[in-house]
Amino acid sequence: MADDDAPLKLRAADLRDLTVISTMVQDALAPVGDMAWLPEEDSFVMALNRFRWEGEEDARDGDGRPHQRVHSGLRFDKVRSVQYRGIDPRDRGRYLAILAVACDEGRVVVHFAGDAAIRLEVEELRCVLADLGEPWPTVWKPAHRAD
Repeated sequence: MADDDAPLKLRAADLRDLTVISTMVQDALAPVGDMAWLPEEDSFVMALNRFRWEGEEDARDGDGRPHQRVHSGLRFDKVRSVQYRGIDPRDRGRYLAILAVACDEGRVVVHFAGDAAIRLEVEELRCVLADLGEPWPTVWKPAHRAD
């Protein structure tokens, strides 16, 4: 496995770090059934099917390299409470597409397509994103309209 194909593992303790993680999880698919608040651990976790944006430079060079996705885990620690907007945690078969992750004074908000969101009240920002397996090829690349 080449260095650019190495599994991603990032930590965020400030807004600059979280901005990098937000970029890496943009367009990730998150099954509601694979999200959980673990109050006994003060953590919120979610499994993701993440588009590998970091591999796109090679894919765009026309060398025939396909786009890639990879299973990843996203964990927030020091979580005091969790609130959902436009999401029923019991709708375990629903998939959500992540747009961005933002942080502001004790709150982390994961924004999803369709105006859904998860707001985490946190003591401090502590986040980890880690790839959990090998990437696989995909012909589908997320596209965004310019409004």
